[in-house]
Amino acid sequence: MKKNEHSKTNEILECFEQISKIPRCSKNEKEIAEWLMNWAKEHNFEARMDKVRNIVIKTPGSPGYEKSPVVVIQGHMDMVCEKTPDSPHDFSKDPIKFVYDGEWLKADRTTLGADNGIAIAMAMVLATDKNIAHPPLELLFTVDEETGLTGANNMAPGFIDGKILINVDSEDEGVFTVGCAGGVNTNLSYPIEYEAITAGYKQYKVTAGGMKGGHSGIDIGKGKANALRILGRSLYQLKKQDIDLRLVDVKGGSAHNAIPRDSFAMVFLPANDAEKAKNTIAEWSKVFNSEFKATDPDLTVSISENNEGNFAKVITAAKTQKVIELMLVIPHGVESMSPDIPGLVETSNNFANLKVENEAVKILTSQRSSVVTKLQALSHRIESAARLAGGEAKSGEGYPPWQPNMDSPLLARSLKLYEKMFNKKPVVEVIHAGLECGIIGDRNPGMDMISIGPTLKFPHSPDEKIHVGSIGKVWDFIVELLKELK
Repeated sequence: MKKNEHSKTNEILECFEQISKIPRCSKNEKEIAEWLMNWAKEHNFEARMDKVRNIVIKTPGSPGYEKSPVVVIQGHMDMVCEKTPDSPHDFSKDPIKFVYDGEWLKADRTTLGADNGIAIAMAMVLATDKNIAHPPLELLFTVDEETGLTGANNMAPGFIDGKILINVDSEDEGVFTVGCAGGVNTNLSYPIEYEAITAGYKQYKVTAGGMKGGHSGIDIGKGKANALRILGRSLYQLKKQDIDLRLVDVKGGSAHNAIPRDSFAMVFLPANDAEKAKNTIAEWSKVFNSEFKATDPDLTVSISENNEGNFAKVITAAKTQKVIELMLVIPHGVESMSPDIPGLVETSNNFANLKVENEAVKILTSQRSSVVTKLQALSHRIESAARLAGGEAKSGEGYPPWQPNMDSPLLARSLKLYEKMFNKKPVVEVIHAGLECGIIGDRNPGMDMISIGPTLKFPHSPDEKIHVGSIGKVWDFIVELLKELK
């Protein structure tokens, strides 16, 4: 590990490296939860786990702070597990490999998991440092944040006692987050039918890849390419050339909150149309490169003969057409901007995932909005698109927006302290991404909350990296803030 001038940064990164050896993809938090419970036992901290494996670890206040109001330090255990196509990494067992690049820490062709493992590491170091003055602490670690905040959603009222919460899941040092969008996921299913492969047809693979992807909340307003949308447009252009293309498989995307970077479609088409298909794809690859040259300079679309899969049948012509049209009609990107906060995306959708499974095309979308009624309206629109095509759709329960409280005593104290410590004013913002604060506040009325964190770039993608120097600044701020919360 690269040594840093800030001694606590080294300690935090050492702890983070231990955490990063443990598998913790969303919905696979059992091992990390048990590890944390054992850690609490080793340090004689009171700890409990609820039915979904959320954990709260309680540490007493330091001398003079025993009767101070309890402060909750909160983060989530799970991480988005994304990797590059050439990575051999197995998230179910392999440790994340750290790569130091100047002032930044990243991983070897995978997500780093600093979102939100760095919060766990900081909280653990904080709890064991005997030289820090602080009120009684509750370290709250939730599960499954990345696939719908289901850990926070299933946390029972009264699981925590504190009414002051510091969430360490924001991604820009010097920025205080005081509100966020709500969200809901929708699952669509479109039934498909098969028929025999026509003589003289050959199998090809259409691939759309090389896109940057990114976080569907933070990056949705940047106009990045969506690999599923690019693939759908490519297939549509092949059909426009009167090529009798038949789908057999199509796949792209992973997590609901990650913009798809790669996708492919296995197709059969007449052998004598192969040259026309290659020319069409080559032409449209140039079009896409031009459209997304600023955001996705490495975008590629290709078609090649391929014999993977041993397919014995193809999707009918009518159903192939419907699937392609459904790929085009599912919305992706910004739906509306906030009329109240300049530059803030108010409502959006991420066309997150598509696959063929059990004789149906399955699609996952993820909607966000800071306005509940607009979130509902966009979800209803997507559900209606599925039904109009002849499919089914079901939206989940979702999670509420976190409405900002600009009169928050915690915010006022934090603003004053940050300016005093660093001789500059922090930025106060509401974000389009989802944070668990909205749900936790809803479950625990009267909660005073703020979200902070070290600088993190490109979360939810293999380009994820954390600015090492910002870790120490956030640490110093939390330490000083806790001293004042007596």
